[in-house]
Amino acid sequence: MRLELDACVLRSWEPGDAESLARHADSREIWHNLRDGFPHPYHLEDAVAFIGRCREAEPQTNFAIDVEGQAVGAIGLILGVDVQRISAEVGYWLGKEYWGKGIMTQALTAFRDYAIEHHSLTRLHARTYDWNPGSARVLEKSGFECEGRLRRSALKDGQILDQLLYAYVVPDDKH
Repeated sequence: MRLELDACVLRSWEPGDAESLARHADSREIWHNLRDGFPHPYHLEDAVAFIGRCREAEPQTNFAIDVEGQAVGAIGLILGVDVQRISAEVGYWLGKEYWGKGIMTQALTAFRDYAIEHHSLTRLHARTYDWNPGSARVLEKSGFECEGRLRRSALKDGQILDQLLYAYVVPDDKH
């Protein structure tokens, strides 16, 4: 997969991305806003293993966010199964030095449309911790709407916290 955008390129992972991935992912601030399955510290071995899993997956659902030839973030899906096969959860992160530049909003908007088209989806959803208003703004700017607050639904870094549930629902006339 390759989507060329103004601010970045969304593309399949390549083995040569491991060093850049490890460098940008090795941030406590990034880990703090993701699930515990995301390692911290993030080592080169973690990057190599992640890229290997992404390249072997069928269908591929996790992609690099490339800025000027460097993998500086990631975006991906967890596809629903059984009766939820028309839905998917989206997740993303971006290297800290690229925050606040509109890259993630552009990437998520393009990825949203790609995912809906290529996986015949009618709904994408995402959760963000209530302490992360930047991620909530990215979701809102990408057309997602807040559907609710999941009170005391997560334990992250020793704290019980709320999550905000966002969704993009394909309009009835589009599917």
